[in-house]
Amino acid sequence: MAALSKDQLIAQARAQVREFSPEEAHNRCDADPPAILIDIRESDEVATGQVEVAHHIPRGFLELRIEGVAPDRSHELIVYCAGGTRSLLAARSLQEMGYEKVRSMASGFNGWKSRGLPWVTPKQLNPDQKIRYARHLLLSQVGEVGQRKLLDAKVLLVGAGGLGSPTALYLGAAGVGHLGVVDPDVVDISNLQRQIMHRSADAGVPKVDSAERALLALNPDVQVTKYEQHLNASNVMQVLDDGWQIVVDGCDNFPTRYLVNDACVFRGLPNVHGSIFQFEGQASVFAPGLGGPCYRCLYPEPPPPGMAPSCAEAGVIGALPGLIGTVQATETLKLILGIGEPLIGRLMQLDALDMKWRELKFRRDPGCPVCGDQPTVTELIDYEAFCGL
Repeated sequence: MAALSKDQLIAQARAQVREFSPEEAHNRCDADPPAILIDIRESDEVATGQVEVAHHIPRGFLELRIEGVAPDRSHELIVYCAGGTRSLLAARSLQEMGYEKVRSMASGFNGWKSRGLPWVTPKQLNPDQKIRYARHLLLSQVGEVGQRKLLDAKVLLVGAGGLGSPTALYLGAAGVGHLGVVDPDVVDISNLQRQIMHRSADAGVPKVDSAERALLALNPDVQVTKYEQHLNASNVMQVLDDGWQIVVDGCDNFPTRYLVNDACVFRGLPNVHGSIFQFEGQASVFAPGLGGPCYRCLYPEPPPPGMAPSCAEAGVIGALPGLIGTVQATETLKLILGIGEPLIGRLMQLDALDMKWRELKFRRDPGCPVCGDQPTVTELIDYEAFCGL
């Protein structure tokens, strides 16, 4: 094969790869389904500005990471660089990998800006953050853009006990920048068999204070808002209205569970659910705002009093909350990042004695009293009375 000059190589790529103008690329990103926009510039170039919806994969890692962003080789991809030359060569390489609809954006990001199309100057991770979150930055589904989403996110944790402990610690470690913790209780020695966020020295300390201490010691990037109170119909909306994007339900009683569900439906917030009992656990994501069911679609009415004893009454194996809480943390991260398939309309159940997982699929109930087509519950109720307590 004859050697090619730089100009010949570029001309050959231009003959093989279709080019879009910045306006065409902008329109394709707004289409249904939208094209996937890939920014192949280096990190120092991205720091000066970026198309907000673009996925950043530096050119040197494109072939290694593209499948994480675009596993479907028939999906339309638009690649851009600064001026439109590197993207031509990159697009041709993706064609050789089997991607069927790869375009290069002519004139690159410089052309996008000059035409007055929308762009942002992304917040930059500081050197310590680049080290702390290095394993996230290697993931094409996360990268610096995703890590900034995590740092900007606000997640409310209802409960700082068995489920709240692993969930909070993993969200804090991942760099979720603002965590709210709701819990009215103090740490008791009997909690420590499973509530790994707390220490023996924390006995008698409010759980929200112990949680704050643990999270700040783990990651100084995290801001903690404490709610040392029992959630009820008179205060839950005030708490939710503090700007939380996602609620993680790790409570251990039915009145709070139904309260959190109804309040999340009324505010349009995803509710990442988890519950445990002895050797069994379950997790799901209730999100009518995203087209899924709510907790009441699955459990319209609570069980009769005494039919479902609490962990304090029936016991729980210490490691079980770690398994379910980790699922809740993972689902929360996926929701923040907008990746993967969340557990919406799916209930994951675990039998830890046999270590068997099973998945139950369920749909939104049009007759649901809270999220149905003609809801009968349109405001918060007396949940203690509703649960027969």
